[in-house]
Amino acid sequence: MNKAKLGGQFTFPGTSLTVQRIGYGAMKLAGPGVWGPPKDHDAALAVLREAVASGVNHIDTSDFYGPHVTNQLIREALHPYPDDLVIVTKLGARRGTDGSWSTAFSREELTQAVHDNLRNLGLDVLEIVNLRAMFNVHGPAEGSIEAPLTVLAELQQKGLIRHIGLSNVTPSQIEEGRRMVPIVCVQNLYNIVNRNDDGLIDSLAAQGIAYVPFFPLGGFTPLQSSTLSDIAGELRATPMQVALAWLLHRSSNILLIPGTSSVAHLRENLAAGKLTLSPKP
Repeated sequence: MNKAKLGGQFTFPGTSLTVQRIGYGAMKLAGPGVWGPPKDHDAALAVLREAVASGVNHIDTSDFYGPHVTNQLIREALHPYPDDLVIVTKLGARRGTDGSWSTAFSREELTQAVHDNLRNLGLDVLEIVNLRAMFNVHGPAEGSIEAPLTVLAELQQKGLIRHIGLSNVTPSQIEEGRRMVPIVCVQNLYNIVNRNDDGLIDSLAAQGIAYVPFFPLGGFTPLQSSTLSDIAGELRATPMQVALAWLLHRSSNILLIPGTSSVAHLRENLAAGKLTLSPKP
């Protein structure tokens, strides 16, 4: 696939990292509930290899997916990595033995998570690490991120992290973070239906900061809309392709990381970059 068709390019602020605007999110490569190994190991490797072969150079992951599963799959499928591949990971959560999610903000937990990501990905340094706020598992909630971000800043100074982003955060937490370290990206829930971050996206765009919507297609509950279906019919596309194309058209700082465990679905997602939507009358 022509890289120019992957939604164009974006350079993270203050870095030399330029990525295609359609990337890939690895979360769905783990087992049900983002827990345990994939049902089909070889199929998971095939999806990762197809993504990179198609021009994707931005992969989103975390060592708490599985846990450890997606990072180990990425390493097996793609290491040694292409020079232009940017792997972005997340810290701030941990998994219980029952698959539950809880906060992992202590110095020891964050430091261990960095080393886990480095080991399982086979890297000497993490290009971008997102601190995921966990004051509310299901969405942004206020609370100071100073303590955990201080730890990441120290690990950055030690050369284990190059750049820092934030996830599941409020505008005030972003401002708190920017007073401490340069923030290159923000990753929050956003799609054509869930648009609470409309103002935030525009503010970040003005500052050149990437906005990376997770669950761009609705996550575990896929988007359903008669309007999407009608437009898809007109464009001879799928409703989900239209939803992704809408995000690309929404703002030039939006980077997509749709996830899938299917090569066919991956190709469908990537093809969304070729769609042209008419401006709203």
